[in-house]
Amino acid sequence: MTELTPIGLFTSFIRLGEGGEVRAEEPAFDPEQDSWQMMTFHVETDDDLHADHWEIHTAADEVVSCLTGGIRLILRPERPGEPEAQTRLTPGTAVVVPRGRWHRIALDTPSDIMSVTLPRGSRLERRTDT
Repeated sequence: MTELTPIGLFTSFIRLGEGGEVRAEEPAFDPEQDSWQMMTFHVETDDDLHADHWEIHTAADEVVSCLTGGIRLILRPERPGEPEAQTRLTPGTAVVVPRGRWHRIALDTPSDIMSVTLPRGSRLERRTDT
């Protein structure tokens, strides 16, 4: 008989391997990682989610979901002078951020957020408009 062990989603990252295997790991975002990663976070303030930085994933799209609370997913303008594009997420909703798009998250209220992406090639860049 196989025993199943519960995984703490807020204390582990879930790796989705190319061969179909799934494993829980200590939380550590590695931009060299070549397997899909599912991350779940509880955030109380913008500081908890690096809202002062833009983020990009060059190897894959990213799914960002709001499990509880309320967040805004903001896309950086592609050309100077254009406005930021903003999508409000409420509990139970998600958005797909296209690969290669700079984005950030802002909180409306304390929230639980889940994201899934391929970390390889991901980068952060400090915002200059804060």
